[in-house]
Amino acid sequence: MVSSIQIKKEIIFMNRFLKRLVWPVIIIPSVYLAIVWNKLPNKIAMHFDIHGNADKFDSKNEFLLFMGIMLAVSSGIYLLLTNIYRIDPKKYAAENKNRLQKIAFAVVIFLSVIECFVIYKGTQGSLKLDIRFLFALMGLFWAVIGNYMNNIKPNYFAGFRLPWTLESEDNWRHTHHLASKLWFAGGLLIAFVCIFTSATVAIITLFTIASIVTVIPIVYSYRYYKKQKSMNSNG
Repeated sequence: MVSSIQIKKEIIFMNRFLKRLVWPVIIIPSVYLAIVWNKLPNKIAMHFDIHGNADKFDSKNEFLLFMGIMLAVSSGIYLLLTNIYRIDPKKYAAENKNRLQKIAFAVVIFLSVIECFVIYKGTQGSLKLDIRFLFALMGLFWAVIGNYMNNIKPNYFAGFRLPWTLESEDNWRHTHHLASKLWFAGGLLIAFVCIFTSATVAIITLFTIASIVTVIPIVYSYRYYKKQKSMNSNG
């Protein structure tokens, strides 16, 4: 059997590995942009309507500014998520450090892929965007977050931070156990449907499933709270 000491060593190794890897992942879009800079047209499509048609264009300098902002956002989100446990008054704050590290890394990968995709579309001079790809990517991102949600401890910054989940560790655990399954399955379903259907169906699927997997845990946690409250009153 694997000892607890060995498990801790593996966790420490993984966290160190992620900390070293995250910054190269963050700057990959900048490196890619530098490589293809001369291939970019003078006007780059930067906004698309619901049908994926370009309806706003920016100059190369404006595009560079946008990518700089995205770089700052990606770095800022990572630093925020990996340090926010320091100001969390909940007693499990330190335990969430490793989980937030993994979530932050997933967010960085998601943003970097989006940035690289935007750069690639820019080099193609494309006036049409297949939003199904972006929605499918969002579905996979939801699935990843759902995978980590099951183990996150009560805190004020991540998860279903409701009055009745924050005041009850038991409610928090059951709610996030359910939410984890829903988000993981829902994210995979979004990705699958968006890849193999039309853009219209992809949009409907994304917002429908996103609403369902968000509302169900909230309703469940409230009903769990009322049930526990009733049992305590009767006891």
